[in-house]
Amino acid sequence: MIKKEMIAMLLAGGQGSRLGVLTSKVAKPAVAFGGKYRIIDFPLSNCINSGVDTVGVLTQYQPLRLNTHIGIGIPWDLDRNIGGVTVLPPYEKSTSSEWYTGTANAIYQNLDYMETYNPDYVLILSGDHIYKMDYEIMLDFHKASKADITIASMPVPIEEASRFGVVITGDNNEILEFEEKPEKPRNNLVSMGIYIFSWKVLREALIALQDQGNCDFGKHIIPYCHENGKRIFAYEFNGYWKDVGTLGSYWEANMELINIIPEFNLYEEFWKIYTKSDIIPPQYIGENAVVDRSIIGEGTEIYGEVHNSVIGSGVTIKKGSIIRDSIIMKDVTIEEGTIVDKSIIAENVTIGQHVELGVGEDTPNKKNPGVYSFDLVTIGEHTTIPPNVKIGKNTAVQGDTVAQDYPNGILESGETLIKVGDLG
Repeated sequence: MIKKEMIAMLLAGGQGSRLGVLTSKVAKPAVAFGGKYRIIDFPLSNCINSGVDTVGVLTQYQPLRLNTHIGIGIPWDLDRNIGGVTVLPPYEKSTSSEWYTGTANAIYQNLDYMETYNPDYVLILSGDHIYKMDYEIMLDFHKASKADITIASMPVPIEEASRFGVVITGDNNEILEFEEKPEKPRNNLVSMGIYIFSWKVLREALIALQDQGNCDFGKHIIPYCHENGKRIFAYEFNGYWKDVGTLGSYWEANMELINIIPEFNLYEEFWKIYTKSDIIPPQYIGENAVVDRSIIGEGTEIYGEVHNSVIGSGVTIKKGSIIRDSIIMKDVTIEEGTIVDKSIIAENVTIGQHVELGVGEDTPNKKNPGVYSFDLVTIGEHTTIPPNVKIGKNTAVQGDTVAQDYPNGILESGETLIKVGDLG
């Protein structure tokens, strides 16, 4: 039997509904980040940098682009004969065909995969966080504490703690209480959704709770183990970590990459972030172009101005156009004389001449104020915007739009324009 000390199970099936039109056709972990990467590159790179060479990636929602990106794991040195990376979609069993119905249920459905490696420890990861962490140090803490479960935890501002699982710790960081998303948190140390389980403890808990609907780690597995006297410890992490689950946090995390001294450094030699790279020509900056404080992807041509922005690969920004405080993903064309302010533009979008994005008042979005906020303009992939129109703040646009879709040539702040079914 193959024996691995620790294997990783990477949960990458989430729809990411709070990212609105950005995830209407792609799973959240496959969303572009930082001009070159996809969100899933970060936990995958952490694995190989930490010496974890066996990773099961659990996919579900819109998996095609994610599967294509991961391939056989070559960019992360995870193309192994034994171990490596394995994509684990829900599959049809002889008795029934079941979607994954919760984070723990997804892991339970892959017990056979884990048993193949007979690990001592299983590392559970989310596919939608931006951070660098050495899981080997966390494993050393797990062993030294003689823990059954170790939960990576970090302090957050107390007003944000209710969005997370809150941990109450005693001596030596042993967890005394665990509250999943409490209305009034009693502590600001929260779970990062990163767990190390001793394999026997995880296996026993998954089997015991196999009939629990929507079985989840925070709501079910951790409380079950706690009630049954398991030793659960908090491993405190004080590095950079961002859950990019909202448009605001996604925009902020990208903008933080271009600070003079970035909070999160993509350029460190000793902890590289790996990704699948296309073979494309270098970037080109025209003689009258202006670029400052920005990340510019390969194969991008700039003839206009780019300020404080993150630009992906294969983008064309034509003369007279001005881009500010924005994220533009790959293969986007911005025609002449267009102004883009505080916008997130997904892949394969064409924006016509003399368009203005991000104008007017910061009116809340009428249809989905919880998603389309932060004064952002969000443009979904494969969208066309006709020339000479204006688009306000807290807006979302998706589809092949034409001039008639913009009354008096404007999409007012707080409006949503979606032409390909109701994806907002």
